[in-house]
Amino acid sequence: MLGIELATAAFLPAAFVALLAGLLSFLSPCVLPIVPPYLAYMTGVGVGGLKSGERSAVLPACFFVLGLSTVFLVMGFAASAFGRAFLQYQEVLAKVAGVMVIVMGLHFLHVFRIPILDHEARLEAGRQDGGAFGAYILGLAFAFGWTPCIGPQLGMILSLAATGGELSRGTGLLAVYALGLGIPFLLSAIFINRAIGVMNRIKPWLKTIERAMGLLLILVGVMLVTGAFSAFAFWLLETFPILAELG
Repeated sequence: MLGIELATAAFLPAAFVALLAGLLSFLSPCVLPIVPPYLAYMTGVGVGGLKSGERSAVLPACFFVLGLSTVFLVMGFAASAFGRAFLQYQEVLAKVAGVMVIVMGLHFLHVFRIPILDHEARLEAGRQDGGAFGAYILGLAFAFGWTPCIGPQLGMILSLAATGGELSRGTGLLAVYALGLGIPFLLSAIFINRAIGVMNRIKPWLKTIERAMGLLLILVGVMLVTGAFSAFAFWLLETFPILAELG
């Protein structure tokens, strides 16, 4: 019973990290600038056509987010299954994962650069027809094609999923990450004119956001190496006994 309660308590901070990582992934320098062109590409009109209301991007955006969420959920399940298979090496797995997450955090802080993580995918010429199926396929492609770009954030959440050893926990963490990345995308499609204005104001802060992501990665990496997530889970159970009932 204690193990279930600890798993529940440990999921809460991990889910918060996953949600924040998803949001920061959306705001990253290699995702935010391509949001309006992607919406235009999926709907089959130019950015100007989106702004004038020539065609709505909401339905394609929904299926795009569904496509990338499909991939993330499968990744979360696979990472959890891997962690469960090597449950007896959980401590070592957590430390190795923590070191890798710290290294990716140092990349974001520009202490050194990992060339593959600077990769940016590009759209091919032409446009989609605004269909839901095409947007779903594009979402699948985005999840795979932008893995180098959002890889550090995704790797951090996959590490948390693998070190948890529970299939539902890992899948849930990736679902939360998909929400953090997907909800801003949907809001951008719904409020396209306002969203473009907000994005233009955010662009000068992209480097600062990237460094914030680096600090988050290093913090999570240190917590994985030191076992602080488990200690924090104990603290949560002692401070908020109601979590035991949720477990």
